[in-house]
Amino acid sequence: MKATAKAHPIQGLVKYHGMRDEQLRLPYHDSISVCTAPSHTKTTVEFDPDLEGDTFVVGGEQLADHEADRVASVVARVRELAEADHADYPVRLESENSFPSNVGLGSSSSGFAAAARALAEAADLDLTLPEISTIARRGSSSAARAVTGGFSDLHAGLNDEDCRSERLDSPLEDDLRIVAGLVPAYKETEHAHREAADSHMFEARLAHIHDQLATVRDALRAGDFDRVFETAEHDSLSLAATTMTGPSGWVYWKPETIEIFDAVRELREEGVPVYFSTDTGASVYVNTTADHVDRVEDVVADCGVETMVWEAGGPAEILPEDDALF
Repeated sequence: MKATAKAHPIQGLVKYHGMRDEQLRLPYHDSISVCTAPSHTKTTVEFDPDLEGDTFVVGGEQLADHEADRVASVVARVRELAEADHADYPVRLESENSFPSNVGLGSSSSGFAAAARALAEAADLDLTLPEISTIARRGSSSAARAVTGGFSDLHAGLNDEDCRSERLDSPLEDDLRIVAGLVPAYKETEHAHREAADSHMFEARLAHIHDQLATVRDALRAGDFDRVFETAEHDSLSLAATTMTGPSGWVYWKPETIEIFDAVRELREEGVPVYFSTDTGASVYVNTTADHVDRVEDVVADCGVETMVWEAGGPAEILPEDDALF
């Protein structure tokens, strides 16, 4: 009745934007990402008959209102699938991140992935990772890809059989290094997704996204670093164009964001394999290889931001009992 799980956040490569169904979090199109390790979320859950009701605590603070509702939707799906009687008991969930949250580094993806993995284990569900990804998707579409880990592809669809994540094998996993340039700025990802379809750029994005997906899938299998991350860089610009032309005109980038972009392009002109990427936030992922990561980190840090160096992370996993948060 108790389980602890760990999941890594994702960096979107070909990112989804907008939701066809906000309750089930069904995206309009497929999306591809890579998990970033050792950054992670750890979550412990327990079904306990002595509790008065479900409680959700993240980073030491009890969730309420919409944030609690998002977690509750994941719990509700587990209860729908579970045959064990104890899954109907009230649940206690506690979660903590090893990295800053709400600054564009994918904390919701790892948070809901770890929650879904731990809840499924505690409820005695015998599910594959792609099946668990459909549970995590109730909280965040990106979380589906954090469940399967590595380079993962979330397929669009209108049901759980179709809209689930699968891992893509790639020889790039071992050599990839990600320098995260932390640019603190509060973001409203959900609002941006909600408004995406109202942008006059949205139909244009949909028209070309399938070619980008095909390119990245092929390049990942071939181990073509430049083709994968050049596409990811262009997709970041496309995503921002759609976001900025929605009704609210969201502009997430800060001066440091643009400075990192320029620094990356200067490095590339010098022959360094390096590309930038952003999600809906001001922080920047700078993708390079193990041979060049030290130089790239120095250049990003010279832009006046905090840096973290990550590599490709694996799927959400169950941890030993000793690692429980309570």
